[in-house]
Amino acid sequence: METPSEIVCKPTPWFLLRAGVMLAMFSVFAFLFYKDGSTGYREKNESFYLHKNFEAASNQFAEMDGKGDLTPEQWKAFAEQQTVALPEDASILPKDLPRPMPWPGLLHDYEKMKPLQWKLLWQEYTKERGMDVEPPEHSYDAGKIREQWIVFYICSALALGAGFILLRTLGRSIKVDHEAITSQTGQRVPFSDLRQLDLRKWETKGLAFADYEGASGQGRIRIDGLTYGGFKKDQGEPAEQLMQRIRQHFSGELIEYAPVIPSESAGLKS
Repeated sequence: METPSEIVCKPTPWFLLRAGVMLAMFSVFAFLFYKDGSTGYREKNESFYLHKNFEAASNQFAEMDGKGDLTPEQWKAFAEQQTVALPEDASILPKDLPRPMPWPGLLHDYEKMKPLQWKLLWQEYTKERGMDVEPPEHSYDAGKIREQWIVFYICSALALGAGFILLRTLGRSIKVDHEAITSQTGQRVPFSDLRQLDLRKWETKGLAFADYEGASGQGRIRIDGLTYGGFKKDQGEPAEQLMQRIRQHFSGELIEYAPVIPSESAGLKS
């Protein structure tokens, strides 16, 4: 088989998939925390306090009706004067929630309140409002809402970082011909400028480092075989081909783990 004059290692599907999953994961997390911080926890607080109000209204109705002289008109007049017990901190509730908030109209109906089945009224109310019928077990204070925003910013930053790395890597590759290596950043370094090749992590992690100094400048090239080229045998192990090409033309200091050779005297008593 004729050896290609140039070996090009492009980003591997393994790396692109991993980066894409990270981007998607952090983006989803950011969206969920944004939703809870902006509206989610406030809507849950609304449900929590309204649910308590339905229960309290039922108890008040039972107490007043138990006296035996409560009429529908009296109950309606009483209910129309009542307001929902809401916390003082308005920032933990939806911005469009009126303050003071009158009792929902369902609680004004004497006939519906009479059976003392306030949970059925709550189901009817949540269905009309498009709310979750199951209220939260507790309310969320301003500190909890602030935590959602903090985590949202963290996840957003991580998502942006993953997106940046993904987009940057998509347009990169590592190349070698018979004269030089071109790094993923576009730096072309002649083989004669390579001074040291560190292969201690190549066999285990597919990672190597090439130090150079000369007409091309001074620096280090990171050769990541898992990110560029890969080691799939059905594709010809592009990363390994690239490394073999480098070693063919490399004449500097080579650093690699020496194979362990059992001593002939092992097991003998001194």
